[in-house]
Amino acid sequence: MRPRLATIAWLWVLPAFVLLGVFLVYPVVNTIYLSFFSGRGASVFVGLDNYRYLFTHPETLVVFRNNLLWLVLFTGASVGLGLILAVLSNQVRYEAVAKAIIFVPMAVSFTAAAVIWRFMYIYRPGQFEQTGVLNAAMVALGFDPVPWITNTAVNNYALIAAGIWMWTGFALVVISAGLKGIPAEVLEAARVDGANEVQIFWRVILPMLRSVMLVVAVTLTINSLKVFDLVYVMTFGNYQTDVLANRMFKEMFTFGNFGRASAVAVVLLLAIIPLMALNIRRFRREQ
Repeated sequence: MRPRLATIAWLWVLPAFVLLGVFLVYPVVNTIYLSFFSGRGASVFVGLDNYRYLFTHPETLVVFRNNLLWLVLFTGASVGLGLILAVLSNQVRYEAVAKAIIFVPMAVSFTAAAVIWRFMYIYRPGQFEQTGVLNAAMVALGFDPVPWITNTAVNNYALIAAGIWMWTGFALVVISAGLKGIPAEVLEAARVDGANEVQIFWRVILPMLRSVMLVVAVTLTINSLKVFDLVYVMTFGNYQTDVLANRMFKEMFTFGNFGRASAVAVVLLLAIIPLMALNIRRFRREQ
């Protein structure tokens, strides 16, 4: 009887394994294989030249720098703002309305958000009337307009600000859910013991939110590594704003170099695997 049940079980599981093999395992293996070749398809074997190019060429080093900026600033600001807004919104009567307003950007598609912010950042020379909201406000305050998209000193930060605007709502909702899970008795006990609100925040709330914030941070870190839509629509990686995902797209569809595009994909995969392993390890530890 048991062998028969085992056979039936494998018959049920087999379609899932086939789908995983076709749509997950095969693409990964084939991408790694293509990363050792150059040109369209596996035409010329180049060994590790594609990886050497990624880690030594000035253009691609700028790409890694930009992804590092996204990793640090986007993740840190989104988690920090989400935490602050979650704590503050928990103290007001119109909490649901406040959270809904902050979460609205998550309901907008990434492409639409990129178009919105591209209009926000429109720049015209000083003698012309500004049509971009941000530059119009700066001129009204007596400052000179700034070419937010083309100025290499600020354009990466402008793109990251758009990303923060989109994802802060996600961080707010998840952290707020964790905040609601903190027993009121614990907070009341801390107040009875003489702790003020600042001490409660640092010594009670933050430690109890550690696992929730880790989930949010890991999720946003993965998104910062594979950010594509905002950069593609707003700059297409020009003006030194390129990132790994957009570079992969350009190498494959603009330059026709499948090998370098595959190498970029492999680098992204290797960067994300430790984060996924961290999440899985944390889930198992909690169980």
